[in-house]
Amino acid sequence: MNEIFLSLGIEGWKPFAKMLLLPPVPMLLLVLVGARLMFTRRLLAWLLILLGVTSLYLACTGAVSGALGRWLTQPPPALSEATLNELKRAPRTAIVVLGGGRRAYAPEYGMSTLNPLGAERLRYGLWLARATSLPVAFSGGVGHGALEGASEGEIAARVAEREYNRPLRWVESESRDTRENALRTVALLRADGIERIVLVTHDLHMQRAVRNFERAATGSNLVIVPAPMSLPNPGRLRASDWLPRADYLDDTNYALHEWLGLLAGA
Repeated sequence: MNEIFLSLGIEGWKPFAKMLLLPPVPMLLLVLVGARLMFTRRLLAWLLILLGVTSLYLACTGAVSGALGRWLTQPPPALSEATLNELKRAPRTAIVVLGGGRRAYAPEYGMSTLNPLGAERLRYGLWLARATSLPVAFSGGVGHGALEGASEGEIAARVAEREYNRPLRWVESESRDTRENALRTVALLRADGIERIVLVTHDLHMQRAVRNFERAATGSNLVIVPAPMSLPNPGRLRASDWLPRADYLDDTNYALHEWLGLLAGA
């Protein structure tokens, strides 16, 4: 599917397609269709309304959002202490942080800034750099359909230097999605002789990110080491995990977005 968007030159439509396919739009459409059929096909109408309301409720629970994240994206485990120790001695290795979005203008700063996903990834990447003494690259431009302005890479470079006092070694600021992150970053790092990439992104995004980087590295000896973040704490379900919350709907959207990306080959 992703190749179709690219071949037709309509990759900029991806944010619109995402909006239509992810909650709550499909659930609301079921309710609206059910309401429309209420006076002609009452049983079908009630079934559609019940399906829409129930699925929207489940999408807003931590029990369902967590299960979807694990089952649909199968994130790898966090880096172990042993792996961190190995990375300290690894030659020709770089940490690559993938952008997660930006705010084109943040009034409180008077300038652009990274959104929470991007800021979390940058922080973890710089933490890994401090723990392993490895150099850091950041990859992120201006996404499809986003407002014009400073790229994620430019913002990340500023934040890393001014707020963490750890300048980035490489900044890739032209990519618009994960596929372009991989193609542009692999080319940039291979030119500097890098043979191992420690890839930093969120747990649900990791499988798709690794697949794109492995594709971009085809024909080379470049090794991709996943460094997922924001992994859930292990434990049993609690009663509160079945209570609806807005942030759980965000988690469900994220899991479904990554799953659809995997299916589409994006």
